[in-house]
Amino acid sequence: MRSAPAPDVGIITTGHDVADARLHKITAALQQRGLHVELWGLGDPAGGPAGADVHARLRGSLARRLAQTAVLPWRTKAKVVMTVDPDMIPITRLVARLRGRKMVADVHEDYGRLLADRAWARGPVGLPARLMVLASSKLAAGADLTVVADSHLAPHQAKKRLVVTNLPVRAFLAPSCQSGPSGEPRAVYVGDLRESRGLFDMVEAIAAAPGWSLDLVGPVAPADRDRLERRIERADLAGRVRLHGRQPPAAAWKIAEGAWASMALLQETPAFVEAMPSKIYEYLASGLPVISTRLPRQTRIIEESGGGVLIDNVAEAAETLRRWSDDPGELEKLRDCALQWAMDNLPTITPYDELADAIQDLLRGSA
Repeated sequence: MRSAPAPDVGIITTGHDVADARLHKITAALQQRGLHVELWGLGDPAGGPAGADVHARLRGSLARRLAQTAVLPWRTKAKVVMTVDPDMIPITRLVARLRGRKMVADVHEDYGRLLADRAWARGPVGLPARLMVLASSKLAAGADLTVVADSHLAPHQAKKRLVVTNLPVRAFLAPSCQSGPSGEPRAVYVGDLRESRGLFDMVEAIAAAPGWSLDLVGPVAPADRDRLERRIERADLAGRVRLHGRQPPAAAWKIAEGAWASMALLQETPAFVEAMPSKIYEYLASGLPVISTRLPRQTRIIEESGGGVLIDNVAEAAETLRRWSDDPGELEKLRDCALQWAMDNLPTITPYDELADAIQDLLRGSA
């Protein structure tokens, strides 16, 4: 009996859920070129990309993650192995070399600055993690293809470096978002949820804007969950903040249908000060006016597009929501500006398509 042919691309991660939007976008672009993709990650296999071979497990202890880091590069039989975790880069590069496979390293965050935003990673306890990030960045530069999510991310010099920014894939957005708001005033946030990403600022803004509700679509950081649940159960917010958890991209944006506005209240942390969150682009492409903090790159896009409002604090965010519910006409103008800017500035050929072409070139070279 003949064994099944090896997948073209194996994406391996011990830290990302298979419902992660970037994983879905990468997989979709690869599949559009007829490539067979397998994905190893966390969560519910049903949340993984349609048509891919999805292998998922529940998130476990640190010891279990370390064990999986050592094992996963050996488990995939794919011709091209791609990892999206910095801690997997060293072992994946070694295994790929030993087995004659091509390797892709996806560096989609500034991991050094991200660690600076985590209390546990500071001081002596966090030293191993900081050293691992430094080593992984150097090793990523030697991969057959090094992918970075933004031009400012290291490594800046690599064997072959490709910038794959987190731009929207319109197929994942709900088309009816563009038909405008419906029902009662409702705001939406799509993405990871923690205090530094504006979680509690968004909640307090809703509390101070009677008549508004908020849909939070994404995983809540364990350190913030108990505080969040206690807060939204209080009388002034009861029933007005809905937690949807992590959702695959298409399901996440389905929840956004009919929302009046969106929020991106990221704080000025080392991890975010130079970042450009993909949700801003997705909000604009969906016709959702944005309430945003004044981080430099967010400010530039909001001012350039005219598709949102910049605020300095929770009180200003709440005042904006109250103004919009009193005068929905302002929202309509912002929505039109958002859609027009997205039409004029967001490319039809996405960076994910360029990544898929580069991986296809790797496959041809290994044939």
